[in-house]
Amino acid sequence: MSILESSPIIDKIRKLLALANSSNEHEAALAAAHAQRLLSAHNLAMADIETQCRPEKADQIETASSKKLPKWLRQLVAGVGSAFDCQTIHHPGNGKLTFVGVGADLQVAVYTFTYLEKAVRRICSQYMKVHAHSLSSSRQRELLRHSYYLGAVSTINRMLASQKRETPVTPGAMVPVKEGLIKRAMNEMGSLRTVHSRRSYISGEAYARGELDARNVGINKGITNAQNPLKQLEEC
Repeated sequence: MSILESSPIIDKIRKLLALANSSNEHEAALAAAHAQRLLSAHNLAMADIETQCRPEKADQIETASSKKLPKWLRQLVAGVGSAFDCQTIHHPGNGKLTFVGVGADLQVAVYTFTYLEKAVRRICSQYMKVHAHSLSSSRQRELLRHSYYLGAVSTINRMLASQKRETPVTPGAMVPVKEGLIKRAMNEMGSLRTVHSRRSYISGEAYARGELDARNVGINKGITNAQNPLKQLEEC
């Protein structure tokens, strides 16, 4: 056995990767996120862990959504997908959203997206309670809400992109491998329709407020602030 194979860090990552396949969605996401942080911190690739851990295919996770995704939600989906090296497909027929990715990336992407969507809806709801009561028409209120959402998501996507630059999800040598596996999975799903965003009117004030308020949304809070079932692993 080599020194690398007997390393406590390698052993811990192996245990985390095993937990990432847990049927408990919360535990799996926590384990996947922690494994990714250790891989990046120690400049390790999956090939360094063990041969059987090398990815052989891309996986999919389907989540409930809506038949028509508003522009802000499409932008959030794209931002999270890019941050965790995943692709996303929206199915307007059944209102489902499919994330396609490799290994731990997929679990973390879905968990992060679910948390961020709820967080953005929450801060928008708080904003609307204060600012929408004086508006007489539903069209004006919708413009305000739409603008706030877009501003908030623009800030969150910038934070996600910055985090990825500082801590890449995928080691350089693994990038083409993952891209190839995801491309193969996408091809197997058949022809996919591309949605193009239309130009839309916005309220500059609401957009700016959304940008500002979203700075207080912790992009990792959904994972790192949750009760951690992996405490024993972290202490070993």
